[in-house]
Amino acid sequence: MKLAVIGAAVLWGTAGTAGLLVAGVDPVSMAAARLVIGGLVLAAVTGPARLPGLPRGPLAAAALAVAAYQLCFFAAVSRTGVAVGTVVAIGSGPVFTGLLSWLLDRVRPSRRWATATAAAIAGCAVLTGGGGEVRADGVLLALLGGLLYAFYAVTAARTISAGAPSDAVMGLMFGGAAVIMVPVLLWTGTGWLAEPRGLLTALYLGCATTALAYLLYGRGLRTTPVATAATLALAEPAVATLLGVVVLGERLGAAAVTGLLLLGAGLVAVSLPERVPPAGRDGRAIGSSA
Repeated sequence: MKLAVIGAAVLWGTAGTAGLLVAGVDPVSMAAARLVIGGLVLAAVTGPARLPGLPRGPLAAAALAVAAYQLCFFAAVSRTGVAVGTVVAIGSGPVFTGLLSWLLDRVRPSRRWATATAAAIAGCAVLTGGGGEVRADGVLLALLGGLLYAFYAVTAARTISAGAPSDAVMGLMFGGAAVIMVPVLLWTGTGWLAEPRGLLTALYLGCATTALAYLLYGRGLRTTPVATAATLALAEPAVATLLGVVVLGERLGAAAVTGLLLLGAGLVAVSLPERVPPAGRDGRAIGSSA
């Protein structure tokens, strides 16, 4: 089911290009509309309210984290620039996810995962470039965003691993986030949604890059370790970059090509199945520290 996670990342990667179809819109307003529409569609399609066995407390906290992530990300970008804010927020997500999995579930990340994740994060950093004024508060907000992402991803993965339907988990989590983000959408303005292009863009962002993407991501979490899924999700900036070249006519320099190659190598490495060591006399896997 790693392909489902990669499919979700591909959809996420189209969001930036789609958002450029509407000029002059507050990015926070667009993000809020995306989450409100996507969350409500997910909740309507999956019908989580008909599944009273779902653990509402942890998923409610995860819904709050989904909404808070959006605010932290845009606040970080406004303070320290798009490149640095994006690298820190997206790049720290897999690291925090691996650490939370280790802390909560005693699932120690493999050496190959650590190496592949480091290569993928380095690729993201090179791909998006440096630049921007690096402010400590912006970096801290981006790191908080990465932690929030890790929290809701790990919460969803643990709930799904316990036997809950992945679709219902995502529906409850993002449906709750949609309700939280309604005041943000109203506060930032909805006038742009009255324009046909604005409405169509918001519908695509909500239905495709949120509802469908997180349905795929949730199904991928059924069999893919959440730390691995978080690293695979780093395909998002690669897709966004390639769309910029193909659709928007942007050009890639040598550094961007190097970043794509690093990112691609990391994603390929983390996608390959782990080799299971043969068991020793005591039944433990040789080389295992368990």
